[in-house]
Amino acid sequence: MYKSKPTSKSLIFPLILVLLLSPFTFKSVSSENEDVDNLEDIEELIAIDDAQETGGNSQHTTHYEKQSEVLSKAQRLVPELDSDNTKRIIEGNEYVMVLGYAPWCSRSSELMPRFAEAANVLKGLGSGILLAKIDAERYPKVASDLEIKGFPTLLLFTNGSSQPYTGGFSSEEIVIWARKKTGAPVIRINSVAEANEFVKQHAMYAVGLFDKYEGPNYEEFVKAAAAGNEIQFVETSTTDVANVLYPVVKLTKPFLGLVKSEPEHYTSSDGNFTLDKILHFVENNKFPLVTVMTELNSAKVYSSPIKLQVYVFAEADELTKLLEPLRDIAKKFRSQVMFTASDIEEDNLAKPFLTLFGLEDSKDTVVIAFDFNSNAKYLLESDLTSRNIEDFCLALVQGTLNPYYKSQPIPENKNASILTVVGKTFDDLVLNSPANIVLEVHTPWCITCETTSKHVEKLTKHFKGLDNLVFARIDASVNEHPKLQVEDYPTLLFYPANDKSNPIKLSTKSNLKDLAALINKNLKTQDSVAKDEL
Repeated sequence: MYKSKPTSKSLIFPLILVLLLSPFTFKSVSSENEDVDNLEDIEELIAIDDAQETGGNSQHTTHYEKQSEVLSKAQRLVPELDSDNTKRIIEGNEYVMVLGYAPWCSRSSELMPRFAEAANVLKGLGSGILLAKIDAERYPKVASDLEIKGFPTLLLFTNGSSQPYTGGFSSEEIVIWARKKTGAPVIRINSVAEANEFVKQHAMYAVGLFDKYEGPNYEEFVKAAAAGNEIQFVETSTTDVANVLYPVVKLTKPFLGLVKSEPEHYTSSDGNFTLDKILHFVENNKFPLVTVMTELNSAKVYSSPIKLQVYVFAEADELTKLLEPLRDIAKKFRSQVMFTASDIEEDNLAKPFLTLFGLEDSKDTVVIAFDFNSNAKYLLESDLTSRNIEDFCLALVQGTLNPYYKSQPIPENKNASILTVVGKTFDDLVLNSPANIVLEVHTPWCITCETTSKHVEKLTKHFKGLDNLVFARIDASVNEHPKLQVEDYPTLLFYPANDKSNPIKLSTKSNLKDLAALINKNLKTQDSVAKDEL
């Protein structure tokens, strides 16, 4: 009945995205309900609630109770779906946006007030879309039918069929996305008074100035506005109105500009009004010079079309000091590099990135970069100065940075029967070694690695005394090398002495006897090759 349309997204670093992407999943429906007419103004309602709470002792309020209070305030602004009314509301209305939540979910408590405010704004705009909510814990069967699998989940239903929500998580972004999906992608402003009111209510928007609301340029503008982005597009044909919306330059028709609430407030396009160029302009300029990452905007950061990205992780006070010099650097790489900053103590945001560099326990400021075109990662290893950061970014753009590979400290292998290899010693101990190498690649979380490790230890004793055979192992969770590309653990690789570029994979499912036979076979092959070469 409530069939959702699956979507897929290509993600470059699965580890980051699995750990970081918050479980916001959205699908929308539009519907109309008599309950909407009874909704109170959100500011008035919250003010009343706050007044009622005045004088109470809040010191003993638990974190859960505070979340519940936030939810309780917002819940009265949005109609509640249940077992009896869900089908009637969704199938009886053209557009319905549904928020699936759980009372105990902290992200639900964060999103619910924004969702309620969006409902209030849409109502004031006369939108035909109904925003509704459902307690998925109280009504699990209904939530399952709607395909609500995590908390919070947003769904947009159009005539009973759902589609995923792909917008941002502020109330303004929810409103913009809902209006675009329900047939109102552009707001037309006809007077200076309307323009002044619009500017008060919108922190970011794209403004188009045209002679007439027709023609190729205007048609491409409207197509771009309807595309799946979170930027509100506004149009006018009056220069006086445009000067209120975009007051920094003398405007000529046609004109397209982007307004943001940050130090670099206004950005003008190059005047190319093709759909692709408009979308490229908006997507490459919508972010601040330096984006401070949060759980609510992280998905937007990952979806950026800018493939060269620099991340700065620092303790909160230090991060505040770094933002201004970072903005100065970012201006020099506008549209080329995306700059993101995050509190290093925010584990959900910082740790997945730092883990990729083996720096998950770091408390010092860290500057890293990614080239999502090649999946390469980089680490600033010089002193943390503005000049060094700028040089780091310049080398990133020029493609001259050396990729970073994780490595443990170099271990002491004296008298070891099985050599411990790390990223920094892979060349010397494996690739440049004159011996045949049997390398065990393992990770701490691999449940079958222990069995393979025991086999390797027994094989080491069995082949003891062979000068041309060395056994080694490497922990792939904390060590990397460009020539070691392994996806399954454990993995056993035989590196022939005369051809280290083509390791032979040994089956880890083989018993000890079969493994010994395979190694013997490969050793004899190498001896035969060596004799032929002589």
